Amino acid sequence: MAQTKSPPLETRISQLLADSEHQDTALHQTLSELWDAHQELVRRLERIARISDAYQSLAKQKEQSLAERVNKQLRQLEKVARISDRYQQMMRDLNLALQEASTHDALTGLPNRRLLVERLKEESERFRRYTRPFSIAMIDIDHFKLINDHFGHEIGDNVLVEVARVLDAEIREHDLCGRWGGEEFLVLLPETDQGTASQVLERLRQAVERLTVRVNTASVSVTISVGLAEHLAGNSYSDTINRADGALLAAKRSGRNRASSAVTEDVL
Repeated sequence: MAQTKSPPLETRISQLLADSEHQDTALHQTLSELWDAHQELVRRLERIARISDAYQSLAKQKEQSLAERVNKQLRQLEKVARISDRYQQMMRDLNLALQEASTHDALTGLPNRRLLVERLKEESERFRRYTRPFSIAMIDIDHFKLINDHFGHEIGDNVLVEVARVLDAEIREHDLCGRWGGEEFLVLLPETDQGTASQVLERLRQAVERLTVRVNTASVSVTISVGLAEHLAGNSYSDTINRADGALLAAKRSGRNRASSAVTEDVL
C-alpha cells in the first residue's frame, strides 16, 4: 500500500502556526519568529536577484573593466552564498522544532502518545526477535476531576506539570515516561521484568505522594494509582497496555495511591 505523501515543510509550518491549539505554547512564538525570518530571507534573495539583473545592463558593462565586472559578480555570489547558508540552517532549525512539536506534549513537555506508540512498537519488535523483556505502567492522578472542579483548570494544569516533572525525574535513564492523555501517563520500562519494574514504580508513587502544589496560600497534595504489566509472548503492545489498565483499575478499587500488578493484581 503506497504511503501518503507528506505536504511540503512550508505548508506544515503554516498549518501549525495557524492552529489555535498551539497559540499559547512557548514553542509557537519561537516557530513564528523563525518563520518570519525565513520569509524575510526569501524576499531578500528575490531583491538581490533583481539588483543583479539590473547590473547586467550594457551601459554599466561599458563603464567597467572586465576585471571589475568579474570581481563584482563574485562579491554578489559570495553574498548570496552566505544568505543561502543561513537560510538552510534556519530550515533545519524549523524542521527540528516541527519534529519536537509533533512528538511532545505541549503542556508537560513529555513525549506524547505518538512518540510513545513508536517506542512501544520498537520494544515489541525487540521482544519478538530477541525475547528481551519490557514492562508497561499506566499511571493515573487520583481524584484529578475533583482538583479541577474545586480549584479550576489552571491549577489542574499546574498539577499535571508538577506530576510530570516528578515522574520524569524519578524514572531511570533508559525508561520513557509520556503523557498518554488527560491525567493519565504511560511509563515504558525496557529490559525490565515485572519484579524490577514494581520497585521503580513504587519509588515513583512515593515521590508523587511527597509532592504538594501551591495554590495561593494553600497547597494541594497529590497521589497516583499505578497499573503494571510485563509484556508476554503472543501479546501485542496493545494487549499489554490493556492488562496494565486492568491492574490500574484494581489499584483504584483497592483504595488508590498504590500500584497493582496485572498478573496477580496484588498490591505491590
